[in-house]
Amino acid sequence: MAFKKTDKFMALLSNISANLKESANFFTDYKLKNVSDLKIFSEKMKELETKGDTFVHEVIKELNDAFITPIEREDILHLAMSMDDVLDGLEGCAALFEMYSITNADDYMKKFVDAIQASVHEIDKAVELLSNKKLQQIREHAIKIKDYESNCDNILRQSIKNLFTVEKDPIRIIQYKEIYENLEDIADYCQTVANTLETIIMKNA
Repeated sequence: MAFKKTDKFMALLSNISANLKESANFFTDYKLKNVSDLKIFSEKMKELETKGDTFVHEVIKELNDAFITPIEREDILHLAMSMDDVLDGLEGCAALFEMYSITNADDYMKKFVDAIQASVHEIDKAVELLSNKKLQQIREHAIKIKDYESNCDNILRQSIKNLFTVEKDPIRIIQYKEIYENLEDIADYCQTVANTLETIIMKNA
């Protein structure tokens, strides 16, 4: 496998991962204090998600125009789309926070978000290694992503058990359960990225 020094596909994949990392950092670090903060939070996440969609559309256009690609076309597309799914999930979760006017994330939500942010950082490192043709080094990052996803499975079970034990408001139960499940879905999307990276290693190393 040989990449040009500045392969356009690797550059676009790097753009997608960098934008995803920026989005995950913003999602994690933004401090929600009141309902007006929720609107700013949701709008910024939508802006980042739209930017990510633009990068994916560029990948599709370049794939349609390219005669030769550095790795298989479907792997480039799948990697781009799977990273975009993570960002779509984050944006959707931000929209839920706004829709339900939730300004105080509980400890379970924070645990989910920390694991997702860590996973996204591993994705970004892996894409950088892919761009530099260091395929074998990608595997350790894929394994870490899967570990974070497994941890999120446990957090989901704990969070729902706690929710049904301590929360008396049925509407709040519905809202929090949806957010917990949405966050766990995002961890699943991160694992799909890891699986795609492992497929690329297997085919090209």
